Amino acid sequence: MTKAAPSSVFAAEFLPSLIELGVEHIVLAPGSRSQALALVAAELERRGDVKLHVRIDERIAGFVALGMAVETSTPAVVITTSGSAVANLHPAVLEAHHAGVPMIVVTADRPEELREIGSNQTTHQHDIFGPAVRFSIDEPAPVPGGTVVRRAHELAEQAWRVATDPYAPGPVHLNLAFREPLSSPIDLRQLSQQTTNAQINSEPAITVQLDRGPRTIVIAGADAGPRAEEVAHEGGWPLIAEVTSGARYGRNLVPAYRQLLSMPELTSQIERIIVFGHPTLSREVPAVIADSTTGIETIVVRSQAPEGYNPGLNVAAFVNEVEVEPGEVDQKWLSLWIHTGREVFTEIETNSIDAALATAPNISASRSESIEDKKAFLKAEVAASRVPLNRELLVDAVWRATWPHDRLVFGASRLIRVADKFVGGKKIAVHANRGLAGIDGNIATGVGIALAAEAALTRIVVGDLAALHDAGALLFGEQETRPRVQVIIGNDGGGTIFDALEVGQTAPRESMDRVFLTPQEVDFHALATAYGWRFTRVATVSEFERALTAAGEGPEIIEVVLTR
Repeated sequence: MTKAAPSSVFAAEFLPSLIELGVEHIVLAPGSRSQALALVAAELERRGDVKLHVRIDERIAGFVALGMAVETSTPAVVITTSGSAVANLHPAVLEAHHAGVPMIVVTADRPEELREIGSNQTTHQHDIFGPAVRFSIDEPAPVPGGTVVRRAHELAEQAWRVATDPYAPGPVHLNLAFREPLSSPIDLRQLSQQTTNAQINSEPAITVQLDRGPRTIVIAGADAGPRAEEVAHEGGWPLIAEVTSGARYGRNLVPAYRQLLSMPELTSQIERIIVFGHPTLSREVPAVIADSTTGIETIVVRSQAPEGYNPGLNVAAFVNEVEVEPGEVDQKWLSLWIHTGREVFTEIETNSIDAALATAPNISASRSESIEDKKAFLKAEVAASRVPLNRELLVDAVWRATWPHDRLVFGASRLIRVADKFVGGKKIAVHANRGLAGIDGNIATGVGIALAAEAALTRIVVGDLAALHDAGALLFGEQETRPRVQVIIGNDGGGTIFDALEVGQTAPRESMDRVFLTPQEVDFHALATAYGWRFTRVATVSEFERALTAAGEGPEIIEVVLTR
C-alpha cells in the first residue's frame, strides 16, 4: 500500500487542528501547489466539520474571509496556491491589519531547492505582507516521519493564538512549502487524535476610572461597539457616533455632530474627550482633538487596530477600558448638545426635503411651511410615487428598512458619508471597511458577512464605481452557497465623492471628469444577468421601498438611479 504523501499528512492534521480551535469557515482559491490542503478541506466539509467556500479570484477570497471574521469575531482560513495568487491577498490583509480583524492566511509555496532558479509560479512569498501581519513563517516542506504531525499542530496553535489575541487580533501568514507528490489519498479517520492546546493571552485589562468633573463628550468611531453608548449613558455625556460605530443609538446620541463640532461656542466648552473605535468619516473629529490650543484632554480606549488613534499627537492617554465613577449627571451640559443637535438636524432635514421636492415634476412646497407640514407633504407624495430618489432618500429608506436581525454594509462611497450625516439612531449591525477605507472588496466583504450570518438579510450599499471595482465578487460557482443579500448600487455615473473635496472647486472641469469622476455607462442589468443575480432598477422612493421589502432568497442587485 502506497504511503500517504507528507503534504497530505500535514494538511490532514493541520486543518482539523484549526477547526478544533474554533475555525468555522475556510475560503479556498484553487491551485496545484495547495492541492493537499484543498482536498482535505473538501473532505472536512463533507464530514460537516467546516464550511468551505471556493472563489476563483484570490482578492475576492481574501475579502470574503475578512467579512466572515467581522461577523463571527473568529478568524476564517484563506488558502491559495503560489505566485501572484499570494499578492492578490494583500488588499484584504491590509484591511484586516488596520481594522484589527483576525485572519489566517495559508499560502502554498515551492520548496527551497526550487526557489530563485526561475521556477514557474515562484516568487519571494515569505514576509510578502511585511508589517501587515502579526506573525509570519516560512515553513519548510514536510518530510516523511513523525515530526509532520507534531509540527502541523504546533503551527495551527501558534496561528490561532496570535490571530485571536484579545488585545491585538489580526492576520497571520503561514507560507507552507510542499514537495511532490503534492497530494495522495488519505483516510481522515486515521488522524493522530492529538488535541490542540493553544494558550490564549488572558492578562487582565487595565481599567481607568473617569471622574465626573470635566465637561466630556464621547466619540464613537468605526467598530466602537456598544461600550461607547454605555459609557456615554453612565456619565450623562453627549455621544457622537459614526454610522458604522455600532453605538449610534440611545438617549445621549447627538444629531448633526459635524456641524456642532464646527461651532466654537460649543467646542470651547469641552474639557475632555473619550474616544472609542476609529473615527474616519469626518474632518471635524480629528480637528478638534488635534487642536493643542484648547486644553482638551483626550483619552483613547484602545481598539483592536494596531495603531493608536492620535490626531496631531495630542492624545493624553491610551487605556484598555474605562469605568465611570458614580455621581450626578450634568443635565445642562448634555441638554446643550442634544437640543442644539436637534435644531441643526431639523434644518438639514428641511433642506433635504426641499431638494427632493425640487427634483419632482409639478411638485412644490412653500418655504414658509413648517418642517412638520413639509414632512407630511413629502410623505403624501412618496405614497403617490412622485418623488425621485436622491442620496438622502436612498440612505433613509435603507436605514428604515433594516432591522436588528439584518446586516448593513456600506462601501467606501459617497453614500456612507451621506448616511453618517443624515440617518438617526438605531441599534442595528452596521459595517464598513474603514481600516483603510478602500474602494476594493466592498461587495466581497458583505458577501462574507452574509455567508456567516446565514439566515439574516444582508444589504450592501455601494456607489457605482465601488460596485464595478468588485464585480468579481458577484460570481458564485455552481456548488457554492448563494446567500440572502441585496447589493444596492447608487448609480450617479461616476466618482462624485470627489466633488466634495477641494480639488472639485479648483480643477478644470474636463480634467476633473477624466481623472477623478471617471464617468461610466455600464448596464448593471446585463451585469446581474451575466452573474445570475436578480435585478431591479428603481428611480422613486416608493419603488425602492417595495424592492427593499421584497427581498427573497439568494442574491439581488437593486440599482438606484441618481443624478450627478
